[in-house]
Amino acid sequence: MDPAPLIGIAEAPIPDNGRAFWLTARDGVRLRAALFAAKGAAKGSVVLSPGRTEPIEKYFEVIGELQGRGFVVLAHDWRGQGLSDRALPDRLRGHARGFSPFLADYVLMLDLLQNDLPKPCVSLAHSMGGGLVLLALAMGEGRLAGLISTAPMIGLYSVRVLPAAAAWIARAAVLCGLGGVTVQGYDPFSQPFEGNVLTHDKARYDRYMAQLRACPDLALGGPTWGWLEFALSARARLSRPGCAQSLNLPISFVAAGQDRLVLSAAQRRFAEAAPQGVFEEIAGSYHEI
Repeated sequence: MDPAPLIGIAEAPIPDNGRAFWLTARDGVRLRAALFAAKGAAKGSVVLSPGRTEPIEKYFEVIGELQGRGFVVLAHDWRGQGLSDRALPDRLRGHARGFSPFLADYVLMLDLLQNDLPKPCVSLAHSMGGGLVLLALAMGEGRLAGLISTAPMIGLYSVRVLPAAAAWIARAAVLCGLGGVTVQGYDPFSQPFEGNVLTHDKARYDRYMAQLRACPDLALGGPTWGWLEFALSARARLSRPGCAQSLNLPISFVAAGQDRLVLSAAQRRFAEAAPQGVFEEIAGSYHEI
């Protein structure tokens, strides 16, 4: 695990006692992860899994709070975002090739770092990260004592047709060689705060934009047809009968009352079906609760 960089700025300094490193996935993709020590005696650990587009740096504030509460934190960049290798030559295209590579990366990371994570080890995940951790749990990952996810990606708000039809359209686009074509492109460096659907918090929004300006390689733009096919196939897997019921560990979802990216109703159904599921919705909140 060779050392990797962390990008600090005045508004978001690197948390104390942290180190980042490169991991090599089984298919050769280079992944970035970082460990941050607890302040004082560790009472457990948190695996912090961000949402689509989000690098480790966006969570420095959260990491610092968790350290202060006595947790070791493992944060990571999913393949295709942050400083992990991108799937396409154009770094701004948010691409994916199914959910299996993400899950293999997650398991490998825990294999390599489990001895650095004091128990209990819990997952804190957002959006796409929440959906992927749920898939890992459903497929047998047993090292986590629980999951807390804000706005987990179980269903996509922006898909306006039946999920099965949307999945067929996305799959057809991939089979026709259009998987790397952007479905909806945008410039991540020029998105105004006014009219955004992510957050009401201008200070944190501006802070993240400053991080992107400090290191443009952190930025990610719109999703491709391949990414949409991945997201819809993940939704289909999590929607299988018995999936939620099979996850007998504490699972808490916090949904955004004004989410326009993922479906709160799908989160509620999953949480209510899970044996130890808890669902709470924050009225008036946007996606980045």
